[in-house]
Amino acid sequence: MAEDGGIGDITDGTAGDRDLDDLLRSLRVWAPGVTSLPAFDVGAVPGEPSALFTAWFAEVVAAGEREPHAVSLATADEEGRPDVRIVMLHGADERGWSFATHRTSRKGGHLAARPYAALVFYWPALGRQVRVRGPVTAAPAAEARSDLHARSTGALAAALTGRQSEPLASLDDLRTASEAAWDRARTHPETESPTWTLYRLTPEEVEFFQGEEHRRHVRLRYWREEGGPWQRGLLWP
Repeated sequence: MAEDGGIGDITDGTAGDRDLDDLLRSLRVWAPGVTSLPAFDVGAVPGEPSALFTAWFAEVVAAGEREPHAVSLATADEEGRPDVRIVMLHGADERGWSFATHRTSRKGGHLAARPYAALVFYWPALGRQVRVRGPVTAAPAAEARSDLHARSTGALAAALTGRQSEPLASLDDLRTASEAAWDRARTHPETESPTWTLYRLTPEEVEFFQGEEHRRHVRLRYWREEGGPWQRGLLWP
């Protein structure tokens, strides 16, 4: 995010007529009128990161950020090879940051082999980023069921479709399974998905990044060791 793009726009031709380098040079980071870069008073932050995260989350929602609960989740396989994808945040409090997936999915397999992960939120409306790292545990099954049934019919249908990350022979197969799952979600909203798992990342380190127009970005890091008290300090951008 600290890199600058050009200051042009993409009004002089269609994307299909331009190569990647031209498109990249035409883009601008945090364009005026689209992004606001508020001041970050690090002297007034709370002693633990979840309270600051909640405050920032409310502010980006008020700023019109689209899908602020979308978060990149990074895991690693048994050989330590990293993988990343977008998931939805299901909660964040003193217990940790939570998300859900099938335990039989690729990320579920990664977390079984290496129960440690990282999250990153990017909110361009306010030029903010939040990074979280720590061990991951599965919540009790009752919590996973409650979480799933508190969500939309579509979320339940997606969970009931199942077989996440397995090879798919055709889109017709997906359509058939999905239609059956939607029917069941509508008619039996209490249906359980046995492999659906709520995971909770307990943070060991949380970094708050606030962009600044002169590129004097503010990075505030919280960290703690073995469940001890939170410490905090600044990082060079």
